[in-house]
Amino acid sequence: MPHKTCSLDCVYCECGKTTHLTMKQKAYVPAAEIQHELNTFLAPNPQLDHITFSGSGEPTLHSGIGDMIRFLKSEHPRYKVALLTNGTLFHEAHIRAAVLEADVIIASLDAASVETFTRVNRPHPDLDLTRMIQGLIALRNEYSKQLWLEIFIVPGMNDTRSELAEIRNVVQAIKPDNIHLNSLDRPGTEDWVKPLGTEKLIEIQQIIEKSEIVQYNNAGGCYPLHLKNEHQHIIATLKRRPCTAEDVSRITGVAVNDVQRHLDTLSKKGKIQKQRMPRGDFYKLKI
Repeated sequence: MPHKTCSLDCVYCECGKTTHLTMKQKAYVPAAEIQHELNTFLAPNPQLDHITFSGSGEPTLHSGIGDMIRFLKSEHPRYKVALLTNGTLFHEAHIRAAVLEADVIIASLDAASVETFTRVNRPHPDLDLTRMIQGLIALRNEYSKQLWLEIFIVPGMNDTRSELAEIRNVVQAIKPDNIHLNSLDRPGTEDWVKPLGTEKLIEIQQIIEKSEIVQYNNAGGCYPLHLKNEHQHIIATLKRRPCTAEDVSRITGVAVNDVQRHLDTLSKKGKIQKQRMPRGDFYKLKI
């Protein structure tokens, strides 16, 4: 999705402020271009956990999302397909039908009251929270594979006992396979959004049964991007989300010292900005 086309303008989003707030579904990027890029990238048969639809906005706003999922399942069946979504459009039956072939759907649910939804997610004016929740319940009834919910906790906004109790009730109605509790790790849209302490997350975990706290670490495999050079690797990575030098190294396969050298050069040229976070220095490409 073109930066940043979304139905929400969440205060915590790592992609920054929504510049195109919309609920209109259309082909924002030509499907043929996406298929060509996927074919090129997947030609050497890289080792991947999933091919994930996310991007700088809401992927279900693209009218070709179903075609893209079916293309991957048909032409590249060895790979599992995941969809990261804000869950706002599943009240539309044709959008639910379009994503049913995905292996995993991870939807967001940060609020169960209109007031908190408005403050945290800053939705499009036509977006109705009750209809959104009904859409997620309908998706669960029609979707037989893995449906996960991610709940992003913003301190002072959706971490009260009353709001969490309402969220718990909605979660019980949706019946997801997994529930993930998340808090700020990368720089968010608004500077005043802060990470939530582990103790508070553990307290919330007791309220929302069977939930797991998202853990960030630098362990894991390396899946090189198969681009032409290190510089291109790094820019392509930062274009998608803010990262530390260690994150970029793990994602691209470029040695961390070389990554840092490129980051320092990009920083001096004014092309990226650095922000200190609990997990380290994060670098973000200036849009």
